[in-house]
Amino acid sequence: MGDWTPAMVEARLESAADVFRSLPEVKPQGYFNAWPEYFHSFADQVGQEPRMRRPKPGPRDITQADDALLWLRWLDPADARLVWLRSNRKPWKPICWELGISRATANRRWQYGIAVIVWRLNGRRVPSKRSMEFVATRAKHGRVRQGGVIFRMA
Repeated sequence: MGDWTPAMVEARLESAADVFRSLPEVKPQGYFNAWPEYFHSFADQVGQEPRMRRPKPGPRDITQADDALLWLRWLDPADARLVWLRSNRKPWKPICWELGISRATANRRWQYGIAVIVWRLNGRRVPSKRSMEFVATRAKHGRVRQGGVIFRMA
């Protein structure tokens, strides 16, 4: 795949969260139901809302979701948790309460986490002596201006 962008990483992480959410739950071995399957007649279903089921994820979706989950290893555990909670479409307010940080801090750390994943997927080393803002901006735009000098991602 070509150069990764933050939007591509966000979409893949959200897709992974959807895949894991749609997988059947893990049950203890030997779990079964002895009751027969009840089939509703047409008269029972008249006037009811149709229940639409999403198709189960395929092997390729599950493999991509597993790969996306491995990306979180590149992050600090607190940042990985924040990125995963946000990938599950959890609102900012409960995330901030759970992690004990402000909304601005949560957003900044989330952008940094996504940027670190983008840098690593593009085969670049994340600079340790640069600010979180520098890493996030450079991952987003491909270049950043600092002190009159333009840095480009090569």
